Amino acid sequence: MGTITFVEYDGTSHDVDLVEGASLMELATSNGIPGIDGDCGGEASCGTCHVIVDDAWIATTGTRSHVESQMVEMSPECAPNSRLGCQVKACPALDGLTVRLPEFQM
Repeated sequence: MGTITFVEYDGTSHDVDLVEGASLMELATSNGIPGIDGDCGGEASCGTCHVIVDDAWIATTGTRSHVESQMVEMSPECAPNSRLGCQVKACPALDGLTVRLPEFQM
């Protein structure tokens, strides 16, 4: 089993166990990560699971879909590596992934 690290805006980091097939949003909410709400339940129809993928991992996590881009780009904190956590599925290749959380979720 691997780990994924969520880093809050203030620098506080949280390591969670990687559960293959779970989304980053599911991992965050099931582990009580502050700042990830997942209000829409993983339908890519809100921005409350916005994460910013570390540069070293962007090729591994993939790129945003058109629907995901439309949602995450509404955030004033959207970055080139912004993703919706509900759209990134955990797999063994993501062991060690670090994502940062924006200061505010939509």
